[in-house]
Amino acid sequence: MKEKLRNTTSKFWTVSAVTVLLILWQAVSMAGLIPDFMLPSPIDVVKAFAGDFRLLMEHARVTLLEAALGLFCGISVGFLMAVIMERFDKVYKAFYPLIVLTQTIPTVAIAPLLVLWFGYEMLPKVILIVVVTFFPITVGLLDGFRSADKDMINLMRSMGAGEFQIFRYIKLPGARSHFFASLRISVSYSVVGAVISEWLGGFSGLGVYMTRVKKAFAYDKMFAVIFLISIISLLLMKLVEFLQRKSMPWEHVK
Repeated sequence: MKEKLRNTTSKFWTVSAVTVLLILWQAVSMAGLIPDFMLPSPIDVVKAFAGDFRLLMEHARVTLLEAALGLFCGISVGFLMAVIMERFDKVYKAFYPLIVLTQTIPTVAIAPLLVLWFGYEMLPKVILIVVVTFFPITVGLLDGFRSADKDMINLMRSMGAGEFQIFRYIKLPGARSHFFASLRISVSYSVVGAVISEWLGGFSGLGVYMTRVKKAFAYDKMFAVIFLISIISLLLMKLVEFLQRKSMPWEHVK
């Protein structure tokens, strides 16, 4: 009961803060303090969203498909790398610095090269999403594997358990919370990565839509697609939280 009340109170303050910001934004626009072409009012943004709703949904479908494919591949690569590096310490020492190095390169610098090498279709976009999503999964799972209860591991070894059994029954279940925490980050990265890759080359997608409306100086439509991307990311993060509650119901029992 207390947990529900706390969640309700938190949502109330969040909604209140967003509402106040929107009211202030609308007031600034109506007062003419900032020209409409630089900062369209929330009402103009809503009208632009409603007017281009069908077109936005068509582009969003392409972006979500790219994000889903890239995220699936990123999770697979991240999981495989985490398992291998956890099992073989020399592999960890050799490749972990290289994995960290991949995250120091700006995605806007990688995207043009991928487009040059692989063309304007979906492949370079999926590759870029894999690059930005596998790292949180790899690091999160590694931390989870390495935080396994040492006493439980020693107990299982004393009972004759092998490394695979220890991994299956101790390390893997214990890393679930770390995995879902990393997945929430990777989910948002997947959408952002898809949009960034579409900026620099493509035929459809929210990133392509953004470049077109920017060139037309339709900033109300630009804000509309920004809000749509934010909403999609938030919904995907909520989906991950839902899956975590279903997978780990004991963590939410109060």
